[in-house]
Amino acid sequence: MFLQGSRHAGATPIGLAEGWSLERLTPPSRLFGANGLRTGPDGRIYVAQVAGSQISALDVETGELETVSAQGADIVAPDDVAFDAQGDLYATEYYDGRVSVRGADGRTRVLRDDVPGANGITIHRGRLFIDECRIGGRLLELDPNGGAPRVLLENLPMPNAMEFGPDGKLYYPLLGTNDIWRIDPDGGEPERVAGDLGVPDAVKFDAEGHIVSTQVGTGEVLRIDPRSGDRTVLATIAPGLDNLTFVGNRLFVSSFTGQITEILGGGATRAVLPGGLTWPLDLTTGADGTLYVSDGTYFYVLTPGGELRMLGMLFSPGWPGYIRGVTADGEGEFVVTTSNGQIARWRPASGEHDVLAGETEPLDQLYGVAVAPDGAVVAAELGTGRVLSVRNGEGTTLASGLDRPMGVAFDADGACLVSESGAGRVVSITGSGVDTVVDGLETPQGILVRGGKLLIVDAGVKALIEVDLDSKSRTVIARDLPVGAPPGVDPKPLKGLPPFSGPQGLFAGIAAGPDGTLYISADAEGSVLALRKAG
Repeated sequence: MFLQGSRHAGATPIGLAEGWSLERLTPPSRLFGANGLRTGPDGRIYVAQVAGSQISALDVETGELETVSAQGADIVAPDDVAFDAQGDLYATEYYDGRVSVRGADGRTRVLRDDVPGANGITIHRGRLFIDECRIGGRLLELDPNGGAPRVLLENLPMPNAMEFGPDGKLYYPLLGTNDIWRIDPDGGEPERVAGDLGVPDAVKFDAEGHIVSTQVGTGEVLRIDPRSGDRTVLATIAPGLDNLTFVGNRLFVSSFTGQITEILGGGATRAVLPGGLTWPLDLTTGADGTLYVSDGTYFYVLTPGGELRMLGMLFSPGWPGYIRGVTADGEGEFVVTTSNGQIARWRPASGEHDVLAGETEPLDQLYGVAVAPDGAVVAAELGTGRVLSVRNGEGTTLASGLDRPMGVAFDADGACLVSESGAGRVVSITGSGVDTVVDGLETPQGILVRGGKLLIVDAGVKALIEVDLDSKSRTVIARDLPVGAPPGVDPKPLKGLPPFSGPQGLFAGIAAGPDGTLYISADAEGSVLALRKAG
């Protein structure tokens, strides 16, 4: 375990070539988002982080974070946590469909690996219960000794974080039907407690026996009397709330952004831990210099001199899916690739999107996307090693057999360039195949062509490299960038789970503003960097 000032521990200062300057447009994040919350036996809040495969413990008095289970360790994509009487930590692993136990001695074992979408978890009087947040999910009692689970309910529409009430019944929210239910774990029919909410994704109880529930769709924190159904809005924060916990009588809630907020009463709140970007992926700019940032679950706009403003998120109308690659295609319109395996044209202002490819048969791990001079949309499909072109509803394979293609760009002559992250090179697609443009790289991801120069974010060596397309000379503009996996860490893959997401992975994107500013998604620390050359 280590104390954590930021999630990018042990970072080396960024080095710049002569004449270049750097600005962080957004501060580094301290967490990889924040999902399940549970107050531990030591009084600290334990925070599960799906995106970063990490569990941290937060001291709400000092703000200090301690990493309990780090990225690259045995627990993958934890979504919720609970403690037993011995102080052992139980974690649901959402994407891997597992429940793991981390003992007080620090050792981890897998209890179950056959619970797809494992999400909500609670321990009541020594009994362990979980649910599966998926269409057709189950509510289960698990045997801590590894015996067969007991099914309480099945075919549930996406149950989520749950808790026992003072009446001894188990209360669980259903995202799919926008209500909260309860059931006696020893028999009886389920009862609907409250409905027409703001998409409830967690249930806990206060000292007076009231339900307190976060609403992921509206950003509200509700208190509900389970006897009368009366409800009160304790606070409205922002869409993307995930879970909650009490430390004594103090109430804290989590958000997809990684923000931990204390609810003070009378609608007032206090950010105990600031939010930030979870894993900034691709970037694009408008003609006026406005920067747009894909953060997977969220999509942000950043105007010059302004602050991040959300344009859309997972529960927004017309949301196309977890956005990986993005390029602006006209005012207020974007072409995106999603982790659900689709290429889409998205108009956030009207809450609409049109699927260009992958609607009936999802594509396999899409990343970078660009619009060709002739208007065709070209995207990299990492899973199959292809580069696809879509025009007027017709799809064409431009290249195949590539080793983990990721970034896509076009040069001044209209040639399509692709970063081959597995082969350590950038290639140009020609009528007869592919030609190597730049080799000797480690893990090239985002690429950009500007003024006869090819800019490459090499996440493997954590550098921004500029290549003159005529002379092939190279310049390292920035080194020791906070991109890619932490040094010495081999993150286990995030498998994803429909309908929320397909397989997920890192992608350090790059974009340029009309004034020549270069923007990089610093996915390791959760920030956006701006690099400028003097003059």
